[in-house]
Amino acid sequence: MNILLIIIAVIAVVLLFTGGFVQTLNFLLWIGLILLVFAVIVFLVRMISGNRRV
Repeated sequence: MNILLIIIAVIAVVLLFTGGFVQTLNFLLWIGLILLVFAVIVFLVRMISGNRRV
């Protein structure tokens, strides 16, 4: 009976960490997409305005 409780506890901890990692990666994915869109907008504005300075 004790081994069953240990196995359930280990599975619960693994699922908890996996859920946390998925939430974190999902958050970082959205931040990455927002930064990518921002970089594309800045690039397009610089190309349209003709500002070639780096």
